[in-house]
Amino acid sequence: MKAFTVARYGADTVQPSELPAPPVGPRDVLVDVRAASVNPLDTMLRKGEFKQLLKYRPPFVLGHDVAGVVTQVGADVRGFAVGDEVWSRPRDLRIGTFAELIAIDADDVALKPRSLSFAEAGAVPLVSLAAWQALVDVADVQPGQKVLVHAGAGGLGSTVVQLARHLGAHVATTASTKDLDKVRGLGAHEVVDYTQQDFSEVLGGYDVVLDSLGGANLDKSLAVLAPGGLAISVVGPPDPAFARQVGQPLFAPVMALLSRKVRRRAKKLGVRYSFLFMHASGAQLATLAGLYDDGTLRPVLDRTFPFDQTPEAMAYVEQGKARGKVVVTR
Repeated sequence: MKAFTVARYGADTVQPSELPAPPVGPRDVLVDVRAASVNPLDTMLRKGEFKQLLKYRPPFVLGHDVAGVVTQVGADVRGFAVGDEVWSRPRDLRIGTFAELIAIDADDVALKPRSLSFAEAGAVPLVSLAAWQALVDVADVQPGQKVLVHAGAGGLGSTVVQLARHLGAHVATTASTKDLDKVRGLGAHEVVDYTQQDFSEVLGGYDVVLDSLGGANLDKSLAVLAPGGLAISVVGPPDPAFARQVGQPLFAPVMALLSRKVRRRAKKLGVRYSFLFMHASGAQLATLAGLYDDGTLRPVLDRTFPFDQTPEAMAYVEQGKARGKVVVTR
């Protein structure tokens, strides 16, 4: 099969390769890939940013989102059959959706939302799971709480805005001038044009902030929280819980050191900090499929690329051109 692999860690290392079809274990489903989206996590892995914790050995296939058709099921699989249209974010160390075929643990798979095309469904497993895990599992957002979502027009931000609104929160977001109407249409109650204003000067008293930018933006996000509020970052710095999540508890002291500054500042302000590295869950995807099918959530796509142009799709995302998800289709 054709796939796009990382030959070595570093820049510009994604290349087309011919690989054997993946073996299908007793708990796996083999999926013919129809669509896969590009995520910042692909770039981070390619550069080797998590190589001490997520031990991918080059050459390996990139790609964290998939929508496709089941072509084979393992002997112990129940609930899926050949011909089913499915979507997934395969678990860590078993990614590889930039390929013609991928074998996925059945626990990470759900039936594709009926209302979505393959391209639409392939765009959102990772971001919808990240949104759900941040707002529901970690923050336990309740009706009436105030949630700030940065970059509300982007792939993750647009999903979080919609889900926070569904959960009954008062939702604020940051966006550029050209995207103000877009994020209001997604459900944001309050929008800060970051090209004109500093959000930390006009917002305050928030219960939850979801940060996807890091650095100074995260530091300012801590300051707009109400006492006891929670800042969740998907870009870091990672905290000790991350080391335990990926099965490397010996690295917890290192993660504690990396996040010491932000955790100290949070404690000084009387707020909390958490790093989110989302995990695979077919059960959660099944719940989210219902929200897409009933219109609560909708994908926000920027553009699609043909499968042969996967490196160009990655470059497009890395150059900061995308306004929504970028999808590779077959």
